[in-house]
Amino acid sequence: MKQLKGAVLLGQSGGPTSVINASAAGVFLTAIDSELVTDVFGAVHGVKGILNEEFYDMRKEDRKELERLKNTPASSIGSVRYKLADPKKDDTDYKRLLEVFKKYNIRYFFYNGGNDSMDTAHKINEFFKNSGYDCRIMGVPKTIDNDLNGTDHSPGFGSAAKYIATTLMELYHDATVYDTKQVTIVEIMGRNAGWLTAAAALAQAKGQGPDLVFLPEVSFDLDFFNKRVKEVLEEKGKVIVAISEGVKTADGKYIPELFKDLTTDSFGHAQLGGTAAVLADEVGKLLNVKVRPIEFSLMQRSAAHLASKVDVEEAFNAGKLAVEAALNGESGKMVGFKRLSSKPYKMEYVLLPLSIAANTERKVPLDWILPDAKGLSQEFVDYALPLIQGDCKAELEDGLPRFAQLKKVKAPKK
Repeated sequence: MKQLKGAVLLGQSGGPTSVINASAAGVFLTAIDSELVTDVFGAVHGVKGILNEEFYDMRKEDRKELERLKNTPASSIGSVRYKLADPKKDDTDYKRLLEVFKKYNIRYFFYNGGNDSMDTAHKINEFFKNSGYDCRIMGVPKTIDNDLNGTDHSPGFGSAAKYIATTLMELYHDATVYDTKQVTIVEIMGRNAGWLTAAAALAQAKGQGPDLVFLPEVSFDLDFFNKRVKEVLEEKGKVIVAISEGVKTADGKYIPELFKDLTTDSFGHAQLGGTAAVLADEVGKLLNVKVRPIEFSLMQRSAAHLASKVDVEEAFNAGKLAVEAALNGESGKMVGFKRLSSKPYKMEYVLLPLSIAANTERKVPLDWILPDAKGLSQEFVDYALPLIQGDCKAELEDGLPRFAQLKKVKAPKK
């Protein structure tokens, strides 16, 4: 294997999570300790920062603060949603990236994100390869949506699932105390894959979860929804519903879309949110009862106070192993997880081609979804439980979490 000496660059992309910074810590600390690495940079706002030639010099950070990244939520160096064009149609960005990489002698590039981010890393890897530039490019997985193809699960999902199950259990105790009828509709993130909403089944397994669960894997029917809510209300006097923000009707419409037009982001994805509010309004009119819409929104993805120890450690190791693999000659790969068993939980790290994860979505198996919106099967519970185990959070200072405080020293432009 040819030894390659040069700078390391990490970019973060897409939605924040409780553990994306744990992966960043794994990359930065491992890179700093390598004799082959000349500089360690963090791209300011992902690929946009590279195009703008904006980097943080991570060697200027205190090591203790970098270690604290393991328990600091969200994206410490800034995230981005930026879609690179097809290089066959427009290679402007790719030429600029190559120019910047050569200027700073960046020989190791790590991109930390989900499906779209793995697509970005894959495109850059192919362009650099075809251009004859020796650079090792690795994907570091991250997504609370748990929809990355090829891997058993994704860093970020376990902690978000733990937050959802815990919060639903707490909501159960709040929403069932009164002697009046009440419907509570909880909206959970998930565009096309319902893994996060499926985590409601973990609360159900403790007898303190929602009565009805609706995932985007199953077409949504408003009449069926109203019918099931009414049935449970008549039986129990209380109804708790967990529903994915991305549920669609059979003809492909999101629920809020039935009542208004939706805006889209730079990837062409519809801006979701408002599903619970819309349905609460409809149910309130139909059944003449008190209805509370609750949207977990951003809280579910950066809830580091409920981070899973398994999730934190696997996220850190994914970053660490990505650097080690690149230093050993690997490129065009993503660190993935292969489950060997659930009871006891055993897993091994594997390297997968970036092309497997790029722009593909892994959905909840239909045979895990129970009929009549009753929830998920025991198979899902057995799958998810190992991922939410353990407690791993920031130390407290004055009763509040002490998160990493980076200096964020900009690298001088060349």
